[in-house]
Amino acid sequence: MLVPLFRDAGGALHAVFTERRADLRRHAGEISFPGGGREPQDADLLATALRETHEEIGLPPERVELLGALQPTPTFVTDYAIYPFVGLIEPGFAWVLAEAEVGQVLELPLARLRAGHGRPRLIRRGLPFRTDVYDVDGHRVWGATARIVADLLDRIGDPG
Repeated sequence: MLVPLFRDAGGALHAVFTERRADLRRHAGEISFPGGGREPQDADLLATALRETHEEIGLPPERVELLGALQPTPTFVTDYAIYPFVGLIEPGFAWVLAEAEVGQVLELPLARLRAGHGRPRLIRRGLPFRTDVYDVDGHRVWGATARIVADLLDRIGDPG
């Protein structure tokens, strides 16, 4: 998985997310960073992250400056481990969406993500639970993606 970051003209740091199409069978409408499963041609997990990002939103690997990696993040429902890599990109990229799976690209300011943090009571499959979420402009980041955002925000401090 790639966590693409860029600074806007005012210097504010933004993260790039995908919102899955609302009509998908699995994870419909959920917000995540671009990424997916490793394929045999991928040399390593970074190659997977870059390939998947290119496939999902059209960002070529050579347009990403690798900054490092975040801690592997488990998923509870699917029992996967996500290996997030952080990359710096130029602002203003014209996204090319994989229409079969990506509904839209979201460029969310990290300061607004931090400000939108909460622990509401959610209900999934009839079971109530509390979890970390980040709400920005009607978009809710939760689950493994929220845990990745928390790791990112802890590491960078004030995203200013």
